[in-house]
Amino acid sequence: MIDLLKVLVCLPFLLYSCYSDIKTRRVSNKVWPVMLAAGSVFIIHDLLTYGTSHLIRMFLSFIFIFVFVYLLFQLNAFGGADAKVLMVISIIIPTFPVLHVLDYDLPLHTIPPINLFTFSVFGNAVILTVIVPFGLFLYNLTQVPLREMLRKPWYLFLGYKCPVSSLRDGHIRLMEIYEKIGSNVVSRFTRGGTLIDEAVIQELEEYVDKGLIDEKVWVTPGLPFMIPITAGFITAVVFGDMIFYMTLKYLMM
Repeated sequence: MIDLLKVLVCLPFLLYSCYSDIKTRRVSNKVWPVMLAAGSVFIIHDLLTYGTSHLIRMFLSFIFIFVFVYLLFQLNAFGGADAKVLMVISIIIPTFPVLHVLDYDLPLHTIPPINLFTFSVFGNAVILTVIVPFGLFLYNLTQVPLREMLRKPWYLFLGYKCPVSSLRDGHIRLMEIYEKIGSNVVSRFTRGGTLIDEAVIQELEEYVDKGLIDEKVWVTPGLPFMIPITAGFITAVVFGDMIFYMTLKYLMM
């Protein structure tokens, strides 16, 4: 019952973080102290019940995830909010919660030997993020002319075409840099995308009006990583560690 309550306490904060990340690409720092405070009753309960052994598990869980996400943050591969939510989860739920729901024992598959729940949440999140390029690919199959697909096949997995008039909507980046050379405009792929501001939009609108570029340009969406983290959390609780499961399946084959 305690493990189930831990999960139920964490979920509202994760869902709110997803909402905030989608709307503003930011999550207030006030969320994490409140989340930790909400889970503190379970932290105290586990320390009083299991004593030093739980303290050691909680310490190892936090230290490992702290070092891991700190390195990713320094490499600009991770956002501050993403790092903080994983650190808070590592304290509230240091090891896999064991649940019995509707006659099912969760997680459904084997808990990995290194029983660090937050690492499994992160691993699941990374795997679930891989689904996004395939979703873009399927969408582009119905939207992009065959000639352009053949000319820029990798674009199909990275973004989609958006009207220049709609660039002010949403959190997106240009996939290409546009440069005027003589009387023509040439474009080239830019890794990481190009920030879209008012000056860039006005320049592109001018190019469209003059017929120098197509009215639709390639953009790449900024995926809020809080969504894969939340999905990874739910998947870890229900299914288990996806990387460990796939590794076992591969070895058995």
